[in-house]
Amino acid sequence: MLITHDTRCALDAVVDLVNTAPEDDEATPDGLPDVAALEEFVRKHQISDVGVLSEFDLSAVRKVRGRFAGIFAAADARSAAGLINELVAAAGTTPRLTDHDGYDWHVHYFAPGASVADHLAADCGMALAFFVVAGEQERLRRCEAPDCRRAFVDLSRNRSRRYCDSRTCGNRLHVAAYRARRKEAAG
Repeated sequence: MLITHDTRCALDAVVDLVNTAPEDDEATPDGLPDVAALEEFVRKHQISDVGVLSEFDLSAVRKVRGRFAGIFAAADARSAAGLINELVAAAGTTPRLTDHDGYDWHVHYFAPGASVADHLAADCGMALAFFVVAGEQERLRRCEAPDCRRAFVDLSRNRSRRYCDSRTCGNRLHVAAYRARRKEAAG
């Protein structure tokens, strides 16, 4: 599956956005607690054509984040497609070619002057749509570590990635399994 630069940027943004949501336990704070955090998110992901952000934008982005989380939790491609269609339609998608900021021609799916929430819904929604169209919806995953449910996109060749980060979640589980085997062998 060919993933263009702009699609990869949108995938990185949607994964990071979904992962800002607080976990089910009350101990995990919201990764987008205020407008300043949203501004930092916009800067980090180099989201263009965004004006001055407000509490309204923060609230709208949090709602979009919840809808994206539903796509990562979708049981099948049909469910994911329905959620993506709703999200992209609500954003008022307006595809247009652009070559800004030193990047070659690419497609933006948000309308000029769109809110940051509509911008994310349109561009990130379309990036996820490409995976469904390619029959690759199962690559939109959640970490399998028992204490982690972070979202990620499995871009491995054989679709075998199980953890959001092999150096943290994957390594921690492999070490725990090793220790359990050693303890069992020692009897």
